[in-house]
Amino acid sequence: MKAYLITNHYLVSEKFNTLNTLLIESAQKCGIELEPKTNAEMLSYLTVGGSEEIKGVDFILFWDKDITLCRMLEGLGIKVFNSSQAIAACDNKGLTHAILNRTGIKMPKTIIAPLSFNQEDMTDVVKSAAEKLGFPLIIKESYGSFGYQVFRAHDLYDAVEIANAISPSPMIFQEYISESYGRDVRLNVVGDKVVAAMERYNENDFRANVTNGGKMKPYSPTKEECDIALKACRALGLDFAGVDLLFGKDGPLLCEVNSNAHVKNILDCTGINVAEEIFEYIKGKL
Repeated sequence: MKAYLITNHYLVSEKFNTLNTLLIESAQKCGIELEPKTNAEMLSYLTVGGSEEIKGVDFILFWDKDITLCRMLEGLGIKVFNSSQAIAACDNKGLTHAILNRTGIKMPKTIIAPLSFNQEDMTDVVKSAAEKLGFPLIIKESYGSFGYQVFRAHDLYDAVEIANAISPSPMIFQEYISESYGRDVRLNVVGDKVVAAMERYNENDFRANVTNGGKMKPYSPTKEECDIALKACRALGLDFAGVDLLFGKDGPLLCEVNSNAHVKNILDCTGINVAEEIFEYIKGKL
Protein backbone atom coordinates (compact mmCIF):
# COMPACT_ATOMS: atom_id res chain seq x y z
CA MET A 1 0.00 0.00 0.00
CA LYS A 2 1.33 3.44 -0.94
CA ALA A 3 0.34 6.87 0.33
CA TYR A 4 1.49 10.46 0.40
CA LEU A 5 2.09 12.49 3.55
CA ILE A 6 1.28 16.13 2.79
CA THR A 7 2.99 18.69 5.02
CA ASN A 8 3.51 22.44 4.80
CA HIS A 9 6.47 23.60 2.74
CA TYR A 10 7.20 26.47 5.13
CA LEU A 11 7.02 24.63 8.47
CA VAL A 12 10.53 23.29 8.75
CA SER A 13 11.91 22.71 12.25
CA GLU A 14 13.15 19.89 14.43
CA LYS A 15 9.67 19.63 15.97
CA PHE A 16 7.96 19.04 12.63
CA ASN A 17 10.76 16.90 11.20
CA THR A 18 10.51 14.59 14.22
CA LEU A 19 6.76 14.30 13.76
CA ASN A 20 7.10 13.53 10.04
CA THR A 21 9.66 10.82 10.76
CA LEU A 22 7.33 9.28 13.34
CA LEU A 23 4.47 9.20 10.83
CA ILE A 24 6.61 7.63 8.10
CA GLU A 25 8.08 4.98 10.42
CA SER A 26 4.66 4.19 11.91
CA ALA A 27 3.19 3.76 8.43
CA GLN A 28 5.98 1.36 7.52
CA LYS A 29 5.18 -0.78 10.59
CA CYS A 30 1.63 -0.99 9.29
CA GLY A 31 2.72 -2.08 5.81
CA ILE A 32 2.30 1.34 4.19
CA GLU A 33 4.91 3.17 2.13
CA LEU A 34 4.34 6.78 3.14
CA GLU A 35 6.11 9.26 0.87
CA PRO A 36 6.48 12.82 2.18
CA LYS A 37 5.41 15.68 -0.07
CA THR A 38 5.02 19.34 0.79
CA ASN A 39 2.06 21.39 -0.40
CA ALA A 40 4.45 23.30 -2.68
CA GLU A 41 5.80 20.09 -4.21
CA MET A 42 2.27 18.97 -5.03
CA LEU A 43 1.73 21.85 -7.45
CA SER A 44 3.42 20.05 -10.34
CA TYR A 45 1.09 17.08 -9.86
CA LEU A 46 -1.98 19.25 -10.31
CA THR A 47 -1.09 20.64 -13.74
CA VAL A 48 -2.60 19.26 -16.92
CA GLY A 49 -1.30 15.73 -17.42
CA GLY A 50 0.41 15.68 -14.03
CA SER A 51 -2.22 13.91 -11.98
CA GLU A 52 -1.68 10.32 -13.14
CA GLU A 53 1.08 9.66 -10.63
CA ILE A 54 -1.15 10.87 -7.80
CA LYS A 55 -3.79 8.38 -8.84
CA GLY A 56 -1.27 5.63 -8.13
CA VAL A 57 -1.45 6.21 -4.36
CA ASP A 58 -4.04 4.49 -2.18
CA PHE A 59 -4.68 7.50 0.04
CA ILE A 60 -3.25 10.79 1.27
CA LEU A 61 -2.55 11.64 4.89
CA PHE A 62 -3.09 15.40 4.85
CA TRP A 63 -1.06 16.82 7.75
CA ASP A 64 -1.53 20.45 6.75
CA LYS A 65 -4.21 23.14 6.62
CA ASP A 66 -3.95 24.04 2.95
CA ILE A 67 -7.68 23.57 2.39
CA THR A 68 -7.61 24.51 -1.29
CA LEU A 69 -4.99 21.90 -2.10
CA CYS A 70 -6.85 19.31 -0.06
CA ARG A 71 -10.06 19.94 -1.98
CA MET A 72 -8.24 19.72 -5.32
CA LEU A 73 -6.84 16.33 -4.33
CA GLU A 74 -10.28 15.13 -3.28
CA GLY A 75 -11.55 16.33 -6.66
CA LEU A 76 -9.20 13.84 -8.32
CA GLY A 77 -11.04 11.03 -6.55
CA ILE A 78 -8.28 10.31 -4.02
CA LYS A 79 -9.24 9.39 -0.44
CA VAL A 80 -7.82 12.05 1.89
CA PHE A 81 -7.59 11.83 5.69
CA ASN A 82 -8.81 14.06 7.26
CA SER A 83 -11.17 15.54 4.71
CA SER A 84 -10.90 19.17 3.59
CA GLN A 85 -14.26 19.92 5.19
CA ALA A 86 -13.19 18.50 8.55
CA ILE A 87 -9.84 20.30 8.51
CA ALA A 88 -11.52 23.60 7.64
CA ALA A 89 -14.04 23.17 10.45
CA CYS A 90 -11.24 22.70 13.00
CA ASP A 91 -8.86 25.31 11.63
CA ASN A 92 -11.31 28.16 12.29
CA LYS A 93 -12.17 28.33 16.01
CA GLY A 94 -15.25 30.41 15.28
CA LEU A 95 -16.52 27.87 12.76
CA THR A 96 -15.75 25.02 15.17
CA HIS A 97 -17.91 26.69 17.80
CA ALA A 98 -20.70 27.43 15.33
CA ILE A 99 -20.89 23.77 14.30
CA LEU A 100 -20.61 22.31 17.81
CA ASN A 101 -23.00 24.86 19.30
CA ARG A 102 -25.84 22.90 17.69
CA THR A 103 -24.83 19.62 19.34
CA GLY A 104 -25.40 20.43 23.00
CA ILE A 105 -21.73 19.83 23.82
CA LYS A 106 -20.69 21.88 26.85
CA MET A 107 -18.26 24.66 25.96
CA PRO A 108 -17.12 27.94 27.52
CA LYS A 109 -19.53 30.77 26.73
CA THR A 110 -18.32 32.16 23.42
CA ILE A 111 -18.94 35.21 21.26
CA ILE A 112 -17.66 35.27 17.67
CA ALA A 113 -16.37 38.69 16.63
CA PRO A 114 -18.01 40.19 13.53
CA LEU A 115 -16.07 39.87 10.29
CA SER A 116 -14.17 42.96 9.21
CA PHE A 117 -12.07 43.60 6.11
CA ASN A 118 -9.80 46.32 7.48
CA GLN A 119 -8.18 47.02 10.81
CA GLU A 120 -10.95 48.45 12.97
CA ASP A 121 -11.41 49.93 16.43
CA MET A 122 -12.91 46.97 18.32
CA THR A 123 -13.89 48.92 21.44
CA ASP A 124 -17.67 48.57 21.05
CA VAL A 125 -17.44 44.87 20.21
CA VAL A 126 -15.14 44.19 23.16
CA LYS A 127 -17.41 46.11 25.53
CA SER A 128 -20.40 44.08 24.39
CA ALA A 129 -18.52 40.79 24.80
CA ALA A 130 -17.18 41.76 28.23
CA GLU A 131 -20.66 42.66 29.47
CA LYS A 132 -21.77 39.09 28.76
CA LEU A 133 -18.57 37.17 29.57
CA GLY A 134 -16.87 39.30 32.23
CA PHE A 135 -13.18 39.59 33.07
CA PRO A 136 -10.68 38.08 32.77
CA LEU A 137 -11.69 37.66 29.15
CA ILE A 138 -10.13 35.12 26.81
CA ILE A 139 -9.47 36.39 23.28
CA LYS A 140 -8.42 33.93 20.59
CA GLU A 141 -7.47 34.44 17.00
CA SER A 142 -9.67 32.09 15.00
CA TYR A 143 -6.61 30.69 13.23
CA GLY A 144 -3.70 29.59 15.36
CA SER A 145 -1.86 26.67 16.93
CA PHE A 146 0.09 25.73 20.07
CA GLY A 147 -1.64 28.42 22.16
CA TYR A 148 0.37 31.23 20.57
CA GLN A 149 -2.70 33.22 19.51
CA VAL A 150 -4.61 32.88 22.81
CA PHE A 151 -4.70 35.87 25.16
CA ARG A 152 -6.15 36.67 28.58
CA ALA A 153 -7.35 40.24 29.09
CA HIS A 154 -7.72 41.46 32.68
CA ASP A 155 -9.68 44.65 31.98
CA LEU A 156 -11.32 46.62 29.19
CA TYR A 157 -8.18 48.55 28.27
CA ASP A 158 -6.21 45.31 27.97
CA ALA A 159 -8.96 43.60 25.92
CA VAL A 160 -9.34 46.48 23.46
CA GLU A 161 -5.59 46.66 22.95
CA ILE A 162 -5.43 42.91 22.20
CA ALA A 163 -8.46 42.92 19.90
CA ASN A 164 -7.27 45.97 17.98
CA ALA A 165 -3.89 44.30 17.46
CA ILE A 166 -5.59 41.16 16.09
CA SER A 167 -8.02 43.03 13.80
CA PRO A 168 -8.85 42.43 10.97
CA SER A 169 -8.03 38.77 11.56
CA PRO A 170 -11.08 36.77 12.77
CA MET A 171 -11.30 36.24 16.53
CA ILE A 172 -13.53 34.88 19.27
CA PHE A 173 -14.15 35.91 22.87
CA GLN A 174 -14.63 33.31 25.61
CA GLU A 175 -15.35 33.27 29.31
CA TYR A 176 -12.34 32.50 31.49
CA ILE A 177 -12.54 29.10 33.20
CA SER A 178 -10.56 29.73 36.38
CA GLU A 179 -10.83 26.11 37.56
CA SER A 180 -8.74 25.09 34.55
CA TYR A 181 -5.91 27.62 34.97
CA GLY A 182 -2.86 26.07 33.34
CA ARG A 183 -4.59 22.70 33.02
CA ASP A 184 -6.39 20.80 30.30
CA VAL A 185 -6.83 17.29 28.96
CA ARG A 186 -5.86 16.11 25.47
CA LEU A 187 -7.84 13.12 24.19
CA ASN A 188 -6.70 11.55 20.94
CA VAL A 189 -9.60 10.09 18.99
CA VAL A 190 -9.23 7.63 16.10
CA GLY A 191 -12.46 6.49 14.49
CA ASP A 192 -14.95 5.83 17.27
CA LYS A 193 -12.37 5.34 20.00
CA VAL A 194 -10.39 7.45 22.43
CA VAL A 195 -7.00 5.76 22.03
CA ALA A 196 -4.84 7.91 24.31
CA ALA A 197 -5.16 10.73 26.81
CA MET A 198 -2.90 13.00 28.80
CA GLU A 199 -3.23 15.91 31.19
CA ARG A 200 -1.21 19.01 30.42
CA TYR A 201 -0.34 21.45 33.17
CA ASN A 202 1.60 24.67 33.52
CA GLU A 203 2.14 26.46 36.82
CA ASN A 204 3.40 29.63 35.13
CA ASP A 205 0.82 30.26 32.40
CA PHE A 206 -2.96 30.00 32.00
CA ARG A 207 -2.32 28.02 28.81
CA ALA A 208 -1.37 24.37 29.27
CA ASN A 209 0.21 23.84 25.84
CA VAL A 210 3.48 21.90 25.99
CA THR A 211 4.98 24.28 23.42
CA ASN A 212 4.43 27.12 25.93
CA GLY A 213 6.32 25.30 28.67
CA GLY A 214 3.56 23.00 29.89
CA LYS A 215 4.26 19.54 31.21
CA MET A 216 2.28 16.35 30.65
CA LYS A 217 1.28 13.17 32.41
CA PRO A 218 -0.89 10.16 31.47
CA TYR A 219 -4.59 10.62 32.14
CA SER A 220 -7.54 8.26 32.48
CA PRO A 221 -10.53 10.04 30.93
CA THR A 222 -14.02 9.68 32.33
CA LYS A 223 -16.90 8.36 30.26
CA GLU A 224 -18.30 11.88 30.03
CA GLU A 225 -15.01 13.21 28.69
CA CYS A 226 -14.79 10.43 26.12
CA ASP A 227 -18.40 11.01 25.07
CA ILE A 228 -17.73 14.71 24.51
CA ALA A 229 -14.62 14.01 22.42
CA LEU A 230 -16.34 11.39 20.26
CA LYS A 231 -19.45 13.49 19.74
CA ALA A 232 -17.36 16.50 18.70
CA CYS A 233 -15.37 14.45 16.18
CA ARG A 234 -18.52 13.00 14.66
CA ALA A 235 -20.10 16.44 14.34
CA LEU A 236 -16.97 17.81 12.64
CA GLY A 237 -16.60 14.81 10.32
CA LEU A 238 -13.16 13.83 11.60
CA ASP A 239 -11.48 10.47 11.15
CA PHE A 240 -8.96 11.32 13.86
CA ALA A 241 -8.25 14.32 16.06
CA GLY A 242 -6.82 15.69 19.27
CA VAL A 243 -9.63 17.02 21.47
CA ASP A 244 -8.82 19.47 24.27
CA LEU A 245 -11.07 19.66 27.33
CA LEU A 246 -11.08 22.12 30.22
CA PHE A 247 -11.89 21.39 33.86
CA GLY A 248 -15.13 23.29 34.52
CA LYS A 249 -16.70 23.64 37.96
CA ASP A 250 -19.69 21.60 36.75
CA GLY A 251 -17.79 19.12 34.61
CA PRO A 252 -15.63 19.02 31.49
CA LEU A 253 -15.89 21.69 28.80
CA LEU A 254 -14.73 21.36 25.22
CA CYS A 255 -11.96 23.85 24.47
CA GLU A 256 -10.93 23.06 20.89
CA VAL A 257 -10.45 20.28 18.37
CA ASN A 258 -7.25 19.70 16.38
CA SER A 259 -7.51 17.90 13.05
CA ASN A 260 -3.78 17.08 12.98
CA ALA A 261 -2.63 16.98 16.59
CA HIS A 262 1.06 16.57 17.39
CA VAL A 263 1.05 12.84 18.21
CA LYS A 264 4.73 12.75 19.22
CA ASN A 265 3.99 14.43 22.55
CA ILE A 266 1.35 11.92 23.60
CA LEU A 267 3.64 9.06 22.54
CA ASP A 268 6.37 10.43 24.81
CA CYS A 269 3.85 10.84 27.63
CA THR A 270 1.85 7.61 27.43
CA GLY A 271 3.86 5.24 25.25
CA ILE A 272 0.85 4.93 22.93
CA ASN A 273 1.62 5.44 19.26
CA VAL A 274 -1.46 7.21 17.95
CA ALA A 275 0.06 7.29 14.46
CA GLU A 276 -0.08 3.48 14.23
CA GLU A 277 -3.70 3.62 15.40
CA ILE A 278 -4.44 6.09 12.59
CA PHE A 279 -2.88 3.92 9.89
CA GLU A 280 -4.64 0.77 11.05
CA TYR A 281 -7.91 2.71 11.03
CA ILE A 282 -7.28 3.98 7.48
CA LYS A 283 -6.47 0.49 6.25
CA GLY A 284 -9.83 -0.65 7.61
CA LYS A 285 -11.61 2.17 5.77
CA LEU A 286 -10.10 1.48 2.32
